[in-house]
Amino acid sequence: MQQATWQQCVDNLRDELPSQQFNTWIRPLQAESSPNGLTLFAPNRFVQDWVKDKFYSRICELVRRHGGNEALDVSVEVGAGRQQAQSHAHSASSTVGGSGGVVTSTALSRSSPTARKLVLPEVESPKALLDGDALKGNPTGLDNQNTGSGRIQVPSRDRRPGKSAGGSHRMEQIIEGKLRHKGSLNRDNTFENFIEGKSNQLARAAALQVAENPGGAYNPLFIYGGVGLGKTHLMHAIGNYLLARKPDAKVVYLHSETFVATMVTALQLNAINEFKRYYRTVDALLIDDIQFFAGKERSQEEFFHTFNALLEGGQQIILTSDRYHKEINGLEERLKSRFGWGLSVAVEPPELETRAAILINKAAQSNVELPGDAAMFIAQRLRSHVRELEGALKKVIIHANFVNRRIDLDLVREALRDLFALHDKLVSIDNIQRSVAEYYKIKMSDMLSKRRSRSVARPRQIAMSLAKELTNHSLPEIGEAFGGRDHTTVLHACKQVKNLRGSSQDLAEDYNNLLRALTT
Repeated sequence: MQQATWQQCVDNLRDELPSQQFNTWIRPLQAESSPNGLTLFAPNRFVQDWVKDKFYSRICELVRRHGGNEALDVSVEVGAGRQQAQSHAHSASSTVGGSGGVVTSTALSRSSPTARKLVLPEVESPKALLDGDALKGNPTGLDNQNTGSGRIQVPSRDRRPGKSAGGSHRMEQIIEGKLRHKGSLNRDNTFENFIEGKSNQLARAAALQVAENPGGAYNPLFIYGGVGLGKTHLMHAIGNYLLARKPDAKVVYLHSETFVATMVTALQLNAINEFKRYYRTVDALLIDDIQFFAGKERSQEEFFHTFNALLEGGQQIILTSDRYHKEINGLEERLKSRFGWGLSVAVEPPELETRAAILINKAAQSNVELPGDAAMFIAQRLRSHVRELEGALKKVIIHANFVNRRIDLDLVREALRDLFALHDKLVSIDNIQRSVAEYYKIKMSDMLSKRRSRSVARPRQIAMSLAKELTNHSLPEIGEAFGGRDHTTVLHACKQVKNLRGSSQDLAEDYNNLLRALTT
């Protein structure tokens, strides 16, 4: 089968899928003719399984259509095709597959005489390890033989001969002290208790793949999204998974501000070499809220070299941010570029069903029974992020204990009356209209006008959809607020926006940006 046939299939899929899905799953595939049709090569089993589950039937349909033969067969294998294998023989350099930070099967195959990729033992059930005693006494993977509070030890084999032991020891104490108070992994954050939904499905799957194959699958893994959506939970889950399978692994989790503060201390103590050695001898480096590096040139310079050293050594890097790396103002272009070498995945605000499931799960963790109708009621009213849901649940539990009643829908209404009133006041139709008008740089009066040009009609439809999602107003009330339109116009606008969010990546990003701005 000619390569042209697969290219036609790829062109169709590019038009049909959101760009993030296409870049993540379709672009990395390599195609070769086989006796019965076509063989697709995925860079790893994770991609293979996902393609088979989500896209296989559509790929087969397209291959048979463009190949002109209904009997053509399509198989999906893990590995590299003949052409790619030949390119490996000529070059060991990384290949980045187009935009969006998608790694092809040639990417991240760096070889180094000093590479120290973390090799995890094979286990039948990682869940059993996490549920058992693997983390007891050492939940952060830190050497706690002296303090019992999480001491990370710099490997002695990496000490430079002739270096003052006093300065080095002092630097270790500084770093360890900061991480002990600010950087310990939360043992409770695991993959098992992370509630999965459409909004975070890709991020969880990528995080699990990294945990199972550190330093190989996606390096770095860059997880981005708004506050309280589960980025840190996934990062901790990766760390806990690594330590459950290899308790002596050097896994370091910290906030970006801790990295900066520790570096400043190292400079003051004239111990920057010990600082460098410390961070470059870990098996996995997990840094939260990387956007705080913006504008800190000296910190960016040091992290740039640390990043390169870890990647060259096959050590895993996981980063989180509140925005896509290319959107972080004040971050050097060379860092933005490197953050895109691996895989960038977004975590979106959870949908209704996921919010309700999160509430029920959090209640169960507190040995509290939350009825399904009560969970759904809270989830319908609070739409922003998980922390807001957790705060509301705590308020309900406290109120139930205070009045000595079981939790039911009436009690939830009582406990959260003030919170809902404040929430409704903040997210009004007028506020939505003004925010959308400002975002698209149109006049507020355009929201109420009869103008039907796309530059005005589309933002108006988006504002109507947001009003339906974020307020408790009826469709007729929303229509009245948009210049006296009837409820069928609002319903059509909501359906139109829902369809466009599934087919247009740009509009989906606009909608999610507005949703975050209005609810955080």
